[in-house]
Amino acid sequence: MNLLGIDVGTTSLKAVLYNEAGESLAGVNTDYTLTTRGELVEFDANEYVRITKEAIASIRERFPIDAISIDTQGETLILTDGEGTPLMPAIVWLDNRATAEAAEIEAHFGQEEIYRVTGQPETTGGWPGCKLLWVKRNLPEVWQKTKKVFLLEDWLLYALTGEFVTEPTIQSSSIYLDINTRAWWPEMLSFIGCDESILPRIANSAERIGSFDGIPVVTGALDQIAGAIGVGVLDENVISEMTGTIMAICAVTEAVPPYDPKSKIPCHLHAVPDKFVRLLWSSTAGMALKWFRNNFAEELSFAELDRLAEEAGPGAEGLTMLPHLCGSTMPIYNPDAKGSFWGMTLAHGRGHFARAILEAVAFTLKDDLEHIGADCDEIRITGGGAASPLWAQIKADVTGIRLATVKEKESACLGTAIMAGVGIGVYPSFEEACKRLVATKKIYTPGGTDYSAAYAQYQRLDRLLNDPDRPIGK
Repeated sequence: MNLLGIDVGTTSLKAVLYNEAGESLAGVNTDYTLTTRGELVEFDANEYVRITKEAIASIRERFPIDAISIDTQGETLILTDGEGTPLMPAIVWLDNRATAEAAEIEAHFGQEEIYRVTGQPETTGGWPGCKLLWVKRNLPEVWQKTKKVFLLEDWLLYALTGEFVTEPTIQSSSIYLDINTRAWWPEMLSFIGCDESILPRIANSAERIGSFDGIPVVTGALDQIAGAIGVGVLDENVISEMTGTIMAICAVTEAVPPYDPKSKIPCHLHAVPDKFVRLLWSSTAGMALKWFRNNFAEELSFAELDRLAEEAGPGAEGLTMLPHLCGSTMPIYNPDAKGSFWGMTLAHGRGHFARAILEAVAFTLKDDLEHIGADCDEIRITGGGAASPLWAQIKADVTGIRLATVKEKESACLGTAIMAGVGIGVYPSFEEACKRLVATKKIYTPGGTDYSAAYAQYQRLDRLLNDPDRPIGK
């Protein structure tokens, strides 16, 4: 059986075909450009369909496909008439036109109630519920004709199968899904003025819902959750961490954590039944190292910069860095926070600064894990940062947790292919599928290097400059 996993991101689509053993057989990567006008960010809804169908056709020319599943970005909204014809361009998740509506919704329900029902700790103009209210008020001619409301995954499933269906992970941040009951939230829909009849049927992730040109089509998941499945994050024992431009963490939980007004950590439904996922991110991680290299060590490769950082040694001889070059998100939410280096002396060179950046990202990871009370056996790491053995070892030593890289780089595509396989019965469960398909590449175990003093200094500096009212260790 050959399983096609399609990952539709913000500006690119990736599709990879795997066999039952998880071996990659063929792939397609297509880039596209969004239309941006001020706070409006849009894309032609039919172009999403064309690109997806072209990717399927390209792979099918080379290999047979036995099942398809799709993961997508969250919050991208498509409105159509009763025949499924788009009434306007897709409103992309980055679009922030509905800030006034977001403030109104928050004022009406209160953020604690919104979090209790939806798992979203803040209400922003990006959420589909806020966008629907904006369209209703600002584009009444579109709203009157709207008979179907899609998120991007729903739209592509509809285009392939004709089935008007969704699944809970992609709807978790719509703010009109109750993640406790996995049903639409009637009070929110009433406030927006949206009738439940224009929303899709809620299926499960990894559920076969129809076919495209004879190929079974299976529901997928939010892209970050698909990526977590692709590295085997199914329960609390394993956490995923991706260091790319940003750092993203995915941690499974059995229940929605209690509301914390100071926390901005969202809780989504997992594709695995009866599980939830906490999604954490930091605005700059690999971007901080890239910024330093581009401005102060342009002639060096990242591998050469790593060698200098390794020579600097643990603690970077007292040099501490705060990586908040685009503000702080988690565990401290402060968009006005700034990056900084502290403790500079004449003894510090470029290697010390590079080392301080690597350690700062590792300290942020530890701070995040402590904040959510994570207790895991292993962290699966992906992204460009996973290519640095030094950085991986620093993270293992700082957190005291075993780290592992994975063999498959396109983890979201693999996770979505796993859902395709579960949906058509190739695998009896997510657990069995991950056991067969997810393979670790290299293991990093804590080596005993003591970062306690450096981490304490990082926390002191972060609390002093970023959140002076928050005690260290909280």
